[in-house]
Amino acid sequence: MKTETTVMNTEQNTSWLKQNYVALTTIWIKECTRFLRIWVQTLVPPAITMSLYFVIFGSLIGNRIGEMGGFTYMEFIVPGLIMMSVITNSYANVSSSFFSAKFQRNIEELLVSPVPTSVIILGYVGGGVARAILIGIIVTMVSLFFVDVQIHNIGIIALTLLLTSTLFATAGLINAVFAKTFDDISVVPTFVLTPLTYLGGVFYSLSLLPEFWQWVSKANPVVYMVNGFRYGFLGVSDVNVTLSLGLLVGFNTLLFSVAYYLLKTGKGIRS
Repeated sequence: MKTETTVMNTEQNTSWLKQNYVALTTIWIKECTRFLRIWVQTLVPPAITMSLYFVIFGSLIGNRIGEMGGFTYMEFIVPGLIMMSVITNSYANVSSSFFSAKFQRNIEELLVSPVPTSVIILGYVGGGVARAILIGIIVTMVSLFFVDVQIHNIGIIALTLLLTSTLFATAGLINAVFAKTFDDISVVPTFVLTPLTYLGGVFYSLSLLPEFWQWVSKANPVVYMVNGFRYGFLGVSDVNVTLSLGLLVGFNTLLFSVAYYLLKTGKGIRS
């Protein structure tokens, strides 16, 4: 009797995993197909924008600034610019996609389906992460035309990239849940993400700031993401790398819980 029960439970678990795997990959493929189909709008602009940053800040202004943290200014800003593009695109992908589904009133069909809420979140976030990683690779390839990219710790690079893109993809989903119009999904990137990114140590080292402003800057979460990513490339950081990774894990856990609660209760979706 116990053997039969065990076999039945195993079959149920296998069936559950198979069903969720199909649902997860379906949502993920849909999200990837969405941004790949309009690659001229999603993949080309970041490459052009970052090329301008490399030319203006790296080549023209960088020659006048000199070294930063023991590296040329171009070498110093490359990790920050890659991370900036990752943050922007992971957020934008999920916020626009999920809000479009909500606006077209087809997200309800997904929510009432037997697909678990966590699978829905992972599917949408996975699409944002895929776009962010692809953009990160493209920007890195563009940077090779301007500077020899160093790699100090590939593991830190990959982990920071994955955690950061997951974090902002989840944040984009939360933004989309609360958004009432298409204009609402641009409020956070314009008034929150842009200031935090530019003040997050992308273009400068915190050591250049007075002590008081160094402490103020450390209240900016983007500082830890940029510096953790920079450590992976150059081996230098203005903050503790272990702390950076710990904060990323904590923020991811928090935002995933918030997103799960919102979708599970239907807040901002069900009228």
